[in-house]
Amino acid sequence: MLASIWILLFMRLAPSLSLKSIRGVHQSDTEVSKIMRSLDVIPDVIHIGPQEFLNVTYHGRVAAHCGKLLDPMQVRDEPSVKWPSAPENYYALLMVDPDVPNVITPTHREFLHWMVLNIPGNLLALGDVRVGYMGATPLKGTGTHRLVFLLYKQRDYTKFDFPKLPKHSVRGRSGFETKRFAKKYKFGHPVAGNFFTSQWSHDVPSLIKVISHNARQAAHF
Repeated sequence: MLASIWILLFMRLAPSLSLKSIRGVHQSDTEVSKIMRSLDVIPDVIHIGPQEFLNVTYHGRVAAHCGKLLDPMQVRDEPSVKWPSAPENYYALLMVDPDVPNVITPTHREFLHWMVLNIPGNLLALGDVRVGYMGATPLKGTGTHRLVFLLYKQRDYTKFDFPKLPKHSVRGRSGFETKRFAKKYKFGHPVAGNFFTSQWSHDVPSLIKVISHNARQAAHF
């Protein structure tokens, strides 16, 4: 009788013990994972967090780190992104906003702000810019947006089936899904990541106007 009770208890506990074991293999309780989980980047964007922080700085001095609130004007230009890497590896860098059009009903989740693929080592400038960089332009009354950077290690140089999107075009950016993209190309879990937050400011209308103007100009060429 006692043996039967122990068997039943083991059968009930085994699934949860196995899940804990799997999580332990894939993710130690890193600082970056803790912070991403605290603001729901996990599970909104990824299932399991990266092991390392990605070093992201704007204008050489403004760090996009640990959910820090940054003004849209501060992040209008492409940042510097650095990470330790072996030269023979290839990486994919993504930047997404999971809070579009607003934090309460993010029906366009995720908005793709930047994508650079086949980056050799940590030489970002030599990667394939598949989606040109676009800064944060949260609309008025849409809440505090999370802008998430994720770095994935590719298995090798890869042929990606994803259209090139120019820097000033918003077409093709909405409805992106990091989890699906990573699964399709067998990336595994991100090796590094970071994020900042941003809200509407009085500069947003002028930033949107510049983007729209440049998009119209590009369409004529």
